[in-house]
Amino acid sequence: MIAVKNLEVAYGQSLVIPEMNFSASKGEILGIVGRNGMGKSTLFRSLIGMIPCRSGEISLDGKNITKAPSHKRVSKGIAFVPQGRMIFPYLSVYENLISGVQGRVRREDVEEVYTLFPVLQEMRNRKGGNLSGGQQQQLAIGRALMTKPSVLLLDEPTEGIQPSIIKDISRSLREIRDLKDLTIVVSEQVLSFVLDTCDRIMVIDKGKIVREDDREDVDAEKIKAMLAV
Repeated sequence: MIAVKNLEVAYGQSLVIPEMNFSASKGEILGIVGRNGMGKSTLFRSLIGMIPCRSGEISLDGKNITKAPSHKRVSKGIAFVPQGRMIFPYLSVYENLISGVQGRVRREDVEEVYTLFPVLQEMRNRKGGNLSGGQQQQLAIGRALMTKPSVLLLDEPTEGIQPSIIKDISRSLREIRDLKDLTIVVSEQVLSFVLDTCDRIMVIDKGKIVREDDREDVDAEKIKAMLAV
């Protein structure tokens, strides 16, 4: 569903992603784990078009989107939940949900998000800034789902969230995948979340994929050691 080939991304003269190759299939949840500063957020921002790539190719469902601006990528089927969630603190939960929708807001789409995240329905009139970190993360995911994506990108979704809510988010992502047959790509540092959530796990180090395993084949201790270096 999404494929990256020979991708290079740089900030000025600083090459952050020297060469990246990976793909994720329809209905797959792919986890990309790595320490801070290893290129996870840079990779995700390049996939959504916030940062131009120096070279290489990004394709969505077989179509090249490398040069497409961010809003075109969203309309083609990519949704992005950024690190830190980036919800609008002074808008209500409902207003946040519909903020990225083009054209008419369909009630059934809103109700579907409320079904996935019941707390959002309970707090639909509350300002986003008054929600807890976990509730804001659910809101950010719900907002992304309102664009009806085929690929959902989540950058560090567990950051600043208590462990009990992390398990809820893991369960919700698997439910979303099963319900919508979505491709989900997650960047993370918390290995336990990735092991609970993802079908396949890759380790990124200095902008390169250095290890890849199916979940059932993961050597958790080796990956923990790589993340601790």
